[in-house]
Amino acid sequence: MNKLDGQIVIVTGGARGIGQGICKLFCDEGAIVFLWDILEDGQNTADNISKNGGSIIFQKVDVSNQDSVNSAVENIIENHGKIDVLINNAGIIRDRSILKMTRDEWDMVQSVNVDSLFITTKAILPYMKASNYGRIISASSINAFQGAFGQTNYSASKAAIVGFTHSLCREVGKYNITVNAVAPGFIKSEMTDSMPEEIIKAGIAQIPVGRIGTPEDMAHAYLFLASKEAGFVSGHTLHANGGAMPF
Repeated sequence: MNKLDGQIVIVTGGARGIGQGICKLFCDEGAIVFLWDILEDGQNTADNISKNGGSIIFQKVDVSNQDSVNSAVENIIENHGKIDVLINNAGIIRDRSILKMTRDEWDMVQSVNVDSLFITTKAILPYMKASNYGRIISASSINAFQGAFGQTNYSASKAAIVGFTHSLCREVGKYNITVNAVAPGFIKSEMTDSMPEEIIKAGIAQIPVGRIGTPEDMAHAYLFLASKEAGFVSGHTLHANGGAMPF
């Protein structure tokens, strides 16, 4: 039996990278996945997963816009009547040292990475409450805990996700809704693929398991927290970084 048979799942930022990995694995586990992204690549990702038997639907959604989110949620409820899992994976970077960073670069990162949590959760919680079931999992980062040069905006946004998770779990646990976060470390992506080889080697040297992480690694971390078996895990940040930092 698949872990997510018949469950309705939303994955924000699902067009590429970790989000794409989550969409694929969750479909393999029997979920009906709604891939939210502002990138048209989301349709290609959905098409490729569908060709392999996955049940996935692309919705072009701006998670920083309440009307865009509300419209997508209403469509899901009209057709399926429930939402079981929300994966808040959408995020952006605008790296620059703070002396050079513009206010727009700060605000844009907070809008997509933090404000979206309020917007998506606010839209979906009433339906999870009505079903007396839900899983909300958000993407933090190793840099929320260790920081990174040029990422004050990003690191601050990912640290906010941890606080959001701790607080929300206290509000919604009585409705059989769990709230958790995943903090990825050094993960293979389009961005890491463009890095110089010496930078990649230096990064891997800091990882005790001796390799870079993959979107599939992250997807399995999300799958555990999304499963019914994880019903007693809430308010937790799962550090998925190959042992790259002290806990």
